Amino acid sequence: MSVQPEETDRPWAAPGPVRPGFATAPAETEAPLLNIANVLTMLRIAIVPLFVVALFVGGGHQTSWRIAAAALFGLAAITDRFDGQLARKYGLVTDFGKLADPIADKALIGSAVIGLSLLGDLAWWITIVICGREIGVTLLRLVVVRRGVIPAGRGGKLKTLLQSLAIALLLLPLSGWFAELGMVLMYAAVALTVITGLDYVGQAARVWFAGAPGRTRGA
Repeated sequence: MSVQPEETDRPWAAPGPVRPGFATAPAETEAPLLNIANVLTMLRIAIVPLFVVALFVGGGHQTSWRIAAAALFGLAAITDRFDGQLARKYGLVTDFGKLADPIADKALIGSAVIGLSLLGDLAWWITIVICGREIGVTLLRLVVVRRGVIPAGRGGKLKTLLQSLAIALLLLPLSGWFAELGMVLMYAAVALTVITGLDYVGQAARVWFAGAPGRTRGA
């Protein structure tokens, strides 16, 4: 699921006797592990190897198999669009989903750009920038997770959307301005990849120093 943890302020009340006639607030229950949002996330992970196989069948340039690969990629991208919405709307956020969702996203995008580069349809420097950014952001998350949470921004979501659209166009056996449009979108996605990556580094630094021992917020 595309759900990023957010910091929330929850009111705390000391336990006390329950007055007659007053109902107690229902206790928060953890979402079940097997729910529609997690199922969609696992479906996305399961699609990745099928997508890779379809991409490389027949040397990677058979029209029918490239269309099949694009269709599988599109299906996986759609599940990424909806699992996060379902998780937030119906309270289905789980620790498993928080872990599995970014893995599924990175596996899908990473396999697509690496596959296109291996087939000669995408420059390797683009693949290195995209994959390097994702690896770097993942490492930063692990470093600052104990000091604070960095919520997902609109730039990151737009970056993912542009990457997905560009990859879908490059996967299809297109020519002319359709193929050129795919590369234009990919260059825009690379620019956003770098910009959002640098922004994440800045946010991570602020979270790190704001949560450092001996410092207080606002100091």
